Amino acid sequence: MTAVHPARPSNVGLRLYGRRVVLRPLVPQDFTGWSEVRRRNGEWLTVWEPMRMVHHPDPEQNRDVFAARCGARDRERLAGSQYAFGIFVDGAFAGEINLNNVVRGAFQSATIGYWIDQAKAGNSYMSEAVLVLSKFAFDELRLHRVEVCIIPRNSASHRVVEKLALRHEGIAERFLEINGIWEDHVRYGFTIEEWQTRREELC
Repeated sequence: MTAVHPARPSNVGLRLYGRRVVLRPLVPQDFTGWSEVRRRNGEWLTVWEPMRMVHHPDPEQNRDVFAARCGARDRERLAGSQYAFGIFVDGAFAGEINLNNVVRGAFQSATIGYWIDQAKAGNSYMSEAVLVLSKFAFDELRLHRVEVCIIPRNSASHRVVEKLALRHEGIAERFLEINGIWEDHVRYGFTIEEWQTRREELC
């Protein structure tokens, strides 16, 4: 049987609203705020991210490279392969959250990745952002499953999904390259059936 998918939501003016956070695609005009947060959080973030190739230009330092990054994210959204959002709190840039590796067909699944400004951590903004993005994934994109994969020792990220009581699925060994090391990741799963059962409680 061939699956029928709903039309992709428009990317023009795309906004996702929580009670305290707004998610929207980044645009070139966000460079100053994004760059300031990234530079200030360099040590806080580097240990949890893939190593940047030394010959790749750095969007933190170069406005044109950041603009090209925004353009690439726009093309990914239009293709339906990835949905990247800036997280805004009180109108100010605070982090990013992405729905990565969207696979259709029999899989209908994607992975959520995120980071937040250390100055904004500890306020449950990211748990709210994960919930808002999950609602988009299930209600708008009609995905069947999303997952969040976290390095075992990253206690802050574990608290994000534990606040939402996402289902623990086990450990994937040497799952992703992080800061030059192939790191194990704990996998958390969330299906549309669970979303439909818990929608009222979560929202």
